[in-house]
Amino acid sequence: MANPLRELRIRSLMLILALLLTACGQAVPATDDAPAPATGDTAVPTIDDADATGAGKLEIFSWWTNPGEADGLEAMYDIYRTQSPGIEIVNATISGGAGTNAKTVLVTRMQGGQPPDSFQVHAGQELIGTWVVADKMEPITNMFQEEGWTDVMPQTLLDQIMHNGEIYSVPVNIHRSNMLWYNKTIFEENNLTPPSALDEFFTVAEALQAAGVTPLAVGGKDKFETPHLFESVLLATFGPEDYAKLFQDQAMWDDPRVEEAAETARRMLEYANEDRASLSWPDAAQTVVEGRTAMMIMGDWAHGYFLNSGAELDVDYGYVPAPGTEGVFMWLSDSFGLPQGAPNRDAALAWLRVCGSQAGQDAFNPKKGSIPARTDADRSLYDAYLQYSIDSFAADTLAPSVVHGAAANEAYMSSYGNALNVFAADLDVETLVQSLRDAALDL
Repeated sequence: MANPLRELRIRSLMLILALLLTACGQAVPATDDAPAPATGDTAVPTIDDADATGAGKLEIFSWWTNPGEADGLEAMYDIYRTQSPGIEIVNATISGGAGTNAKTVLVTRMQGGQPPDSFQVHAGQELIGTWVVADKMEPITNMFQEEGWTDVMPQTLLDQIMHNGEIYSVPVNIHRSNMLWYNKTIFEENNLTPPSALDEFFTVAEALQAAGVTPLAVGGKDKFETPHLFESVLLATFGPEDYAKLFQDQAMWDDPRVEEAAETARRMLEYANEDRASLSWPDAAQTVVEGRTAMMIMGDWAHGYFLNSGAELDVDYGYVPAPGTEGVFMWLSDSFGLPQGAPNRDAALAWLRVCGSQAGQDAFNPKKGSIPARTDADRSLYDAYLQYSIDSFAADTLAPSVVHGAAANEAYMSSYGNALNVFAADLDVETLVQSLRDAALDL
């Protein structure tokens, strides 16, 4: 089974590897002498047509097209339009969960010298290990200093957007990856408690299956869903300290717990919907709300989807940490940066100010189903789940998501994802373990 995986890896990595190979030997690390945005350019919070380099336009590239995320993005656009009248926003979105389709297009544009003015990117190695080391991003450290953002964003997050002392993107939120969402009515009718440990998951799944309910909803169309499920299983199997080492030390993938996690994931997928390959993650989430399935392990953007689809928190659906991960917050963050050669640089700088502002984050996150990157948010604007998440981020042990760019670079994420998507189809544990060891070469 190794050959099909290798073919998948070659096809999906071709563009990304071209980027990385181009960067090799050419990347110019940021230093104290590296050029930064001029203070005069970054000090003006609003602009008009005459100030914009590209005839009064702003192109924002993202993959936010689903309910919740699209609504949150539009809320930030509304603020931008008020602050920067006369600038036309080009909403360049490409559908596909976790940016699976958008990232391929972005690589082509960045390599071809046609960057958008700003683009959505996960904070962490997806940003630093892919775009910053390739010298494709402009540092925006001055903006953070002028706006005082280093005082209102957690140091853990700041560390993820920094390279050689320079900051390269503005985080707009923090998501939690390791959450289990469940249909409240199904669990109440069957007198079941959401599972808090992996062995409890299988006990509950057996009871649900005996009652004629599909236990677990999993998508597959967006190609990140099974990889997403597996990172929570890895976290539960290894614990947060050793989980993080997986993405720092290639030898960790020889640990027998990798096979244990793969076997656990295989068993879990046997309780999942058979049509998962044809469903996007929102499609799968909808089956939970409608009662066609009982549970789903998905990041808390699912919360934004549920709310914007008309479901009611703690009435139609509930939440707990993914089995075996209580007390651990697997985090990721969406951010926006300034590409080298942005056509409308002034307009982009004004956009980044909205992204980092308290008003922008408080408008965006309640709709998106995420918590703000700033620590001074207005808690009254956030519902019960999001206040729970704010408190959990402050108190829990933190672990970086690999699927969503915090733990590893784009090349590894693609290799990891391909291995898991082959596994989703054949449930071959032995092949998955070997493929994950091969993928570690891309770390």
